[in-house]
Amino acid sequence: MRIIGLGRLNGFCAEHSDSRKWVANWISDTRASRWRTPHDIRKRYPGASFLAERVVIFNVKGNHYRLETRIAYDVGVIAVLWIGTHAEYTRRHR
Repeated sequence: MRIIGLGRLNGFCAEHSDSRKWVANWISDTRASRWRTPHDIRKRYPGASFLAERVVIFNVKGNHYRLETRIAYDVGVIAVLWIGTHAEYTRRHR
């Protein structure tokens, strides 16, 4: 998969250094993957949530943080929409 929005992830990791290892592993895993359906993601990330419009939410570092993405399965692109704390995510989606 090709990842768009790595700058968001880098900026987040600069502020939340405890997430750096998880994010680096996710980037490596995602680049090496070719997810064609939500089921492909669920096999690797069973805690992922799937919303409308191909939005996938990943639980980062034991659900301390949330990573919101949008996936274009047909062309193999995943866009980082947002990353933040679980509390910030809850406030955004009230």
